[in-house]
Amino acid sequence: MNRNTGILAVAAILAVGVSGCTGFSYLSKNYASVGAQVVTIGCNDPYTVYDQRRVSKMLVVSDGVREITGCGIDERYDGQGGPAATRAKRLREAARTFLDETARDYCKITGESVFTDLQTEFTYVCTPAPEARGLKVPRLSGR
Repeated sequence: MNRNTGILAVAAILAVGVSGCTGFSYLSKNYASVGAQVVTIGCNDPYTVYDQRRVSKMLVVSDGVREITGCGIDERYDGQGGPAATRAKRLREAARTFLDETARDYCKITGESVFTDLQTEFTYVCTPAPEARGLKVPRLSGR
């Protein structure tokens, strides 16, 4: 193993350790088997949503490249601190839009857990449940 490869290996191990293996383990366990759906906000800024309907939780993921080059982020949130400062607000907006577009506009977001800058889990409550209303929840397109 040459010196550069060794340095990269150590850097990768430290990155995993710092990023929180517990968070990765939780996300893998709870969302690995869930299909991705895409919701757009603003001027078609896409956010990937993994919806765990049986436990009323969803993971909303923003794309890192889109965070830098996103259409209209600076204009939409002018004076609010730029893309990094408005990320939480945009992730909340994506979660709300997802519920609205899947015919669950009566559902209420009750909590959120930030895993990384680009990944936030939202919990929600739907009263009554979509099934109780005889409503089939539509699926959005995936990636």
